Amino acid sequence: MPTDVVMPQMGESIFEGTITKWLKAVGDAVERDEPLFEISTDKVDAEVPSPVSGVVNEIRSPEGATVQVNTVVAVIADSAATSVASPAPAAENLAAAVPAAAAGAAASAARHARHSPLVRKIAEDNNVDLDQIQGTGANGRITKEDIQRYLDGRQAAGAPAPPPVSAAPVPATSAAAAPMESGSAAAVPGELVPLSKMRAIIAQRMVESAQIVPHVHTVFKIDMTRIARLREREKSRFEQRNGIKLTFMPFIAAAAIEALRKFPIVNASMEKDAIRYHANINLGIAVAVDWGLIVPVVKQAEERNFLGLARTIADLANRARSKRLKPDEASGSTFTLTNAGIFGEEFGMPIINQPDAAILGIGGLRKEPVVVTDAHGNDSIAIRSVQYFCLGFDHRIIDGADAGRFMSEFKKALENWNQEIG
Repeated sequence: MPTDVVMPQMGESIFEGTITKWLKAVGDAVERDEPLFEISTDKVDAEVPSPVSGVVNEIRSPEGATVQVNTVVAVIADSAATSVASPAPAAENLAAAVPAAAAGAAASAARHARHSPLVRKIAEDNNVDLDQIQGTGANGRITKEDIQRYLDGRQAAGAPAPPPVSAAPVPATSAAAAPMESGSAAAVPGELVPLSKMRAIIAQRMVESAQIVPHVHTVFKIDMTRIARLREREKSRFEQRNGIKLTFMPFIAAAAIEALRKFPIVNASMEKDAIRYHANINLGIAVAVDWGLIVPVVKQAEERNFLGLARTIADLANRARSKRLKPDEASGSTFTLTNAGIFGEEFGMPIINQPDAAILGIGGLRKEPVVVTDAHGNDSIAIRSVQYFCLGFDHRIIDGADAGRFMSEFKKALENWNQEIG
């Protein structure tokens, strides 16, 4: 029985999307939850998984088509079907909900349907039988952490270590498709290249932010020696124990959260003629991708410990780069971190990510000779690891004094680090 392929609702405010790439062609076999096509919206670029297993019978909307929600874009026939329809002309609408799996799906698929597509994909990539894992989620649902612990235990028991999920290649398309955008890498000198959907949206949002918000910036130089030494000492053990690399970002995120707790005005937003003090700290982490910039959001970041922050940041960044973010994971931030220092700059002066009231730019980490004063007031010169941080803030609601107090607290949290890292 043919199944209409439809697009899941890509956020409450999304009304249309652009199909940027078909990962399957008419006649190709596809498995349930296997990426089928890529879309670009004003929130996120994402892969859309197939709702069922079968054969692509019809593609109704070609690459490049921008279409509204609530219309079928393709049809998948049962794998037993032998006839395949020719591609139909472009449709003008984009569907909004994935239908239930076709009747007759395998019993094992039905048992595992309650688990997320990510968990099922990890299980498939690592040849794991989900029936062997004790789920800790609601109603016995297996979480990503459950399956990761299972894989870690299997590796510790002597089984060959499976490749990390983040290293899995993005499925290649078997349909004719344009190469992935990568800024100006593919541009020919003298050529006029239209803006991609994402680049056009970034341009619009940056202009709006610069026009609406009176930006002010303040720069602090912070001694990161204590954290640099801790990271160097613990990074191997941390990665072996937790399955993720120990980067500087969770240290910075944790310090920002600590300062935001004490100065909630920096975590606020302007709403018409009022200030919205947010109940939670939703931390946006800017991620540079080949085709633009995405800001995944760590929701309710104040409720996470250091390890929880590190895991969530790594997971969101990996899925942002592989186009596996959900739209609600790239919206709703209340404060943003952006790390341009990885490209070697001292510091940048970032534009605020609306509707946030502030953004923290992270500069490059480097060693410098610094005058240090001991407990007895004696000065000496020492080699220290230092880093510049630039806070951009909305001067309509955040005064310079508020920004300075926030950054002083942020600096103190980093220079006197005392949290457990797990």
